[in-house]
Amino acid sequence: MTGQDAVDLGFARVDVDREARQGLPEVVYGSGKTPGQVVEVVRTLLRHNAGPVLVTRVDAGTAISVLRAVPGGTYDSEARLLVWRPAEPTGFSVVVAAAGTADLPVVREAAAVAAAVGIGVTTVTDVGVAGLHRLLAEQDRLRAADTVIVVAGMEGALASAVGGLVACPVVAVPTSTGYGAGLDGITALLAMHASCAAGITVVNIDSGFGAAMAAFRLSRVARRGTP
Repeated sequence: MTGQDAVDLGFARVDVDREARQGLPEVVYGSGKTPGQVVEVVRTLLRHNAGPVLVTRVDAGTAISVLRAVPGGTYDSEARLLVWRPAEPTGFSVVVAAAGTADLPVVREAAAVAAAVGIGVTTVTDVGVAGLHRLLAEQDRLRAADTVIVVAGMEGALASAVGGLVACPVVAVPTSTGYGAGLDGITALLAMHASCAAGITVVNIDSGFGAAMAAFRLSRVARRGTP
C-alpha cells in the first residue's frame, strides 16, 4: 500500500492505490454517473496515477462534456469508452472472436479496453458454429494468439469449439443476443460454464470489459521476469 489508498470525493472513494497493487489504475464504470462525477473521478485518477485511465459504458453526450472538462482523452463511440494515457504495447496478443455481427458491440468494448491497456488486438468476426468452416479457416490466427476472447450469444457453443482448437487461455463472454430461450444471455452463460473444453474462463453477460481485464491479468503473469 502507498501512504494514501483512497481519495474521498463524497460521492465516491477513489482507489488510487490500485495501480501499485495490480498494475492498472481503477477503471471507472460510467453508466449511472453524472458528467460532473466522472470528471472528478478522472481528474483524481490522473493526478494520483501514471498509467491509463479508462471510463467504460459512457454515452456520447457524457463523453463530450467530460472531454471538454478533462482534455487529452479520446472517445470510442462503438466501445462507449473514454481513455486517457493509453498504455504502450506490451507484446502480448489477443484475438477477439465474434460468433455473429449482433455480438459486435461487446467485441468493440473488449478490443478497445484491451488495446488501451497495452494488449495487441486482432478481431475475427462472424465465425459462429452455424458455419463451422468459417471458424476453421481462422485456426492459424487463433492458435498464434497468447489469449483468445470468444464473444457469443444464442447457445454459446463457439467457446467450446475454440477451446478445443487452441492451447492458449480462452476467455468466454456470453452475450444477450438471441431469441426467447436464450434468456438474455443466461443460456450462453450456462453453456460456457458447462463446456467440455476444459479450463475456459467465463465472464459476465455482455462484459467485454471483464474479458479484457482477464487478458490483462494474463499478460501481467506472462511478463514476469522480463525486462
